[in-house]
Amino acid sequence: MLQRKMIARLTAVVITLSISACGITPSVLPSGWGGWEDLGGQIKDSPTISSWSPNRLDIFARGQDDGIWHMYWDGMVWSGYESIGGSFTSAPTAISWGENRIDVFARGKDDHVWHIWWEDGWKAWEDLGGKIKDAPAVSSWGKNRLDIFARGMDDTLLHKHWTNSVWSDWEQLGGPISSGPTAVSWGPDRIDIFAGGSDGHVLHNWWDNGWGLWEDLGGQIQDNPAVSSWGANRLDLFVRGQDNAMWHMYWNGSTWSKFENLGGVITSGPAAVSWGVDRIDMLARGSDAHIWHNWWGPLNMIPSK
Repeated sequence: MLQRKMIARLTAVVITLSISACGITPSVLPSGWGGWEDLGGQIKDSPTISSWSPNRLDIFARGQDDGIWHMYWDGMVWSGYESIGGSFTSAPTAISWGENRIDVFARGKDDHVWHIWWEDGWKAWEDLGGKIKDAPAVSSWGKNRLDIFARGMDDTLLHKHWTNSVWSDWEQLGGPISSGPTAVSWGPDRIDIFAGGSDGHVLHNWWDNGWGLWEDLGGQIQDNPAVSSWGANRLDLFVRGQDNAMWHMYWNGSTWSKFENLGGVITSGPAAVSWGVDRIDMLARGSDAHIWHNWWGPLNMIPSK
């Protein structure tokens, strides 16, 4: 397997160098989906993914033992799985606000939000309170800023934030919502939040020096949606449809696209992250309970399988 991966990467490098030698700029080549790959594991629900730099990916998922498991991509190979412990009742969520920093959150058996972070080593799990129904979501618009969102027991959206050295209290942002939320920040003082509505549609709200009004983006979804952003005013939204396929729509700064079917047979909500312009990495749980990975990027990019 490792030899096949290395051959694929070396082949991609040779092709890229050959294209460049012919006077073609690789960055103008068209982009496309790379194709689904099986990353193994045995997970209970949605995986999550974060990135602290180009070609760095960190994946987290709840294993069959209810603990959180972690693997990473270092730009060349996938690591093995490692346990970071705990005992949880939801999928995790993760975010990186700087190099060598990851914050991970999940719902504990007490229905509280629990938090652990990596900073030159894993720290201890801490209890952030709250009473939530399913997996939380997290976003960050800069160093030492974290915004946590979760569905409360009354189906309203809850929010808590970290600023430099202190956690805020929980606040209620309304609803109702029928799934765990997802969130992303594409710039300072900007957050976009998505969740399932009572009619199965995707609902969207945003913070831009104040909360906007919920808007209905349509669709018919089964679980929590996922969102990524590779730059200002760009959003890519992923959901599991009623047909168990992955569906995608995007915001280009002025309009929403229509939903497109990306195929697959998935058994969880998706996860997504962008580590650069025109790059998205996406995950979901397959029918075999493995983590499955797909990615969007220029054709000259070194593949990850």
